[in-house]
Amino acid sequence: MVSRDWIGGRASVVLTFAVAIASVITGIANIGAPPRPIGPVAALVPAFVPVIAGFTGALTGFLLLAAAFGLRRGLRAAWYVTMVLFPVTALQGALQSNERAVPLVALSAVAFLVLGLNRKRFHRDLDFSTTELAALAAIIGAQTYGTVGAYALREQFNGLDTLVDAFYFALVTGSTVGYGDITPSTPIARLFGMSVLLVTVSSFAVALGVLLTPAIEARLSKALGRMTETQLDLLENHVLVLGYGDLTEPILEELATKARYVVVTDNADQARLLSDRGIDVFTADPSDADSLERARVGTARAVVVATSNDAEDALAILTARQLNPNVRIVAAASNRENVDKLKRAGADTVISPTTLGGHLMAESALGGDSEKVEQQVMEEEPSKDEPVDEDERGDGEHGDSGTERENR
Repeated sequence: MVSRDWIGGRASVVLTFAVAIASVITGIANIGAPPRPIGPVAALVPAFVPVIAGFTGALTGFLLLAAAFGLRRGLRAAWYVTMVLFPVTALQGALQSNERAVPLVALSAVAFLVLGLNRKRFHRDLDFSTTELAALAAIIGAQTYGTVGAYALREQFNGLDTLVDAFYFALVTGSTVGYGDITPSTPIARLFGMSVLLVTVSSFAVALGVLLTPAIEARLSKALGRMTETQLDLLENHVLVLGYGDLTEPILEELATKARYVVVTDNADQARLLSDRGIDVFTADPSDADSLERARVGTARAVVVATSNDAEDALAILTARQLNPNVRIVAAASNRENVDKLKRAGADTVISPTTLGGHLMAESALGGDSEKVEQQVMEEEPSKDEPVDEDERGDGEHGDSGTERENR
């Protein structure tokens, strides 16, 4: 059976990155390389087509890299762009008529299918902030000003004849490259060139600041022990560990090699310590509905509640059960009297560590093999052939054990 992790949102992002890198590498490798036709229609491809396809393939790869970052944020617009670019990269690879392009074509096809299956996972609207809109408008306006102005004054420039030349002049001026192949020949053209330099460089500086801001925020979030919105949006098939208590560390040790997990706690100091150890932690109230929604309880495979406060645990269980009626919830009761209460709150399984520990100690004191009992508890798994009703099993077990304790 194929794991959800291999066909989910994370797989879509990873495959998009892979196609982008393959497109860039393949395009650069084939620029100027002699064509080596392969396939039934390769002989019909003119010699200049593989060169053009290689050049445009590299550009498409860089566009895919930008789209992959959009997919990491769960943007629907990035999904649409990527679904259009995958057939383009496959076509460019085929037109390059070279065996080096075969992996690109295959990756593009696989990524197209996986991304298509995960359409619903990318649902966030493209919401530009005021700063981002200003940066985008500044770049477009500056480039338009430089292109239109240079073309209007083309007779006062050396080497500038077409609209493409004007666009090229505005771009190299704004990037401060200045190859020197297009130069002003009159004072008016020089003044215009200086104005283009000031306007375009300023717009690029604003855009650079906008691009660096999310990266700085991510570093600050990590330093404060918090997950970024991007990391939260990609969570799926994970285990939510709500709160931090005496049992949390043993739980994390058991989950470390078995499943991806996220700790949700409002203890900022403990959150920083967990984050420093490389553990995914979300600093928030584990009983708050908005916090659990941001931690994607709706896509979680299980919820574990094991703090030292049964009242807080009950509230966290109620909230998680309300947000995801089908998720499996396991809880630990600090006081055995609260086992039934936590079950009524919505927990599928409630374990009382003190009762279990007392039973093992009493068994050992009376000469029983407590280590054997403990090993059986650790290795016990539900029967796959005969499903057990959790409510009936819990009522029966706890009811019998409670009667036995009262008799004793």
